[in-house]
Amino acid sequence: MQYPEPIAKLIDSYMRLPGIGEKTAVRLAFFTIDMDKEDVSEFSKALVSAKSDLHYCSLCGNITESDPCVICADKTRDQQQVIVVEQVKDVMAFEKLRDYHGLYHVLHGVLSPSEGIGPEDINVKGLIRRLQANPEIKEVILATNATPEGEATAMYISRLIKPAGIKTTRLAHGLAVGSDIEYADEMTLFKAVEGRQEI
Repeated sequence: MQYPEPIAKLIDSYMRLPGIGEKTAVRLAFFTIDMDKEDVSEFSKALVSAKSDLHYCSLCGNITESDPCVICADKTRDQQQVIVVEQVKDVMAFEKLRDYHGLYHVLHGVLSPSEGIGPEDINVKGLIRRLQANPEIKEVILATNATPEGEATAMYISRLIKPAGIKTTRLAHGLAVGSDIEYADEMTLFKAVEGRQEI
């Protein structure tokens, strides 16, 4: 049996989301159809707003409504430390800690020659420009995931930064190898930051 076209399009739209297979997409589509019209309208407005009202901070690459983002604009934060992360969701994971009060830099990916991702495809140039423009920064904490690509990216960035005399550290082994920062619990992240080591 074929679904009516509006339902088929809705199922197809849900299947484009990561981790959503056909069965889950069908369930979500029918759940959406059963929602109140006002709730569906609010849901669609939230989707459009997230896409149109958000952009990346020109300083750190974090997702924001204003430029610079609230973290970069907050002068009470420690201006001497920058944590370099792979994705925006990693910033959120560190912010949940409430124990780190420095700055961030989002790479929007990692080096992966097998997938054709080189230094020009991630936000490395932005980091180097930022370090050159801000002599206050004394330490860069490399917080890429403990994957081969994350490790390679951390080593690449540390080699670029070392000649400038900026202290470069890596998160300690509180994170399991092959794991993603966004799924780590707060204590694991805290221990990883606390036990970081210079590269």
